[in-house]
Amino acid sequence: MDFGYYPGCALHGSSYDYDKSVRACMNHLQIGLHELDDWICCGATAAHNINKKLAVALPARNLAIAERDGIEQLFAPCPMCSMELIKVGNELKNSETLRNEMSQIVENTVAGKTEIVNLIQIFQKIGLEKLTEAVTKKLDGYKPACYYGCLLTRPPKDLKFDDCEQPSSMEILLRALGAEPVDNWNYKTECCGAGLTLADDSIVTDLSGKILRNAKKHGANCMVVACPMCHVNLDMKQPAIEKKYKEQLDLPVYYLSDLVGIALGISEKELCLDKHFVKTKPHKVTSKNEY
Repeated sequence: MDFGYYPGCALHGSSYDYDKSVRACMNHLQIGLHELDDWICCGATAAHNINKKLAVALPARNLAIAERDGIEQLFAPCPMCSMELIKVGNELKNSETLRNEMSQIVENTVAGKTEIVNLIQIFQKIGLEKLTEAVTKKLDGYKPACYYGCLLTRPPKDLKFDDCEQPSSMEILLRALGAEPVDNWNYKTECCGAGLTLADDSIVTDLSGKILRNAKKHGANCMVVACPMCHVNLDMKQPAIEKKYKEQLDLPVYYLSDLVGIALGISEKELCLDKHFVKTKPHKVTSKNEY
């Protein structure tokens, strides 16, 4: 099984640990990742506020490259990137005028044919049966709060792989690997503050603090995310949140690929867990020959 791969800016920069974790999992599962040749920024949070045409052209160029190279499924681990690519792909499918305009701007034919998949979806495509067959360590000591954030399931008219208010796809996957995700906590799709971490730190401390404290209250011993910005805000800002609320949280923040990787027997160093701010704990795991 092979996928095109669009890492986006974050995974080649501040969140390179996410890239390493994803690649380690895919390599272990013998899933081919072919990085998109000469990809560019998707426009992220800024382009759509500055120039609508630019906000469409940036993802359209990446989609054009994928179509040119015969990539039918393009894996984008960052929810902002996947959302922008999916949204523009849908706009292209629905407008011949836009297809013609964008094809001229990006100097390649683009029609929005390539399917975009996020991290959860790629594990769904691999399948629970293959994943559980590859497990060497059951995650029976992990009680994660699965945090989806704003963009994995929104806008729902474009992102249709899970319920936009009460998603459950991460919980289903992690239960199959032996973890015990917490149920009925309140903030799984609330905003963590996103890019405001640079503009107004106090907003991020407040929003992310609510998420972490609620997860802890409901019995979580760790957090699981599939977004580089969510990871930055919940992991890096956690000491500041603890100081503000005078509350010890001590919740390691894992990428979904981290926990899958641990279950597959991949070392913490290869998954780059040593690069996280909140240090991971040796939660109980049961080796495959013990269960």
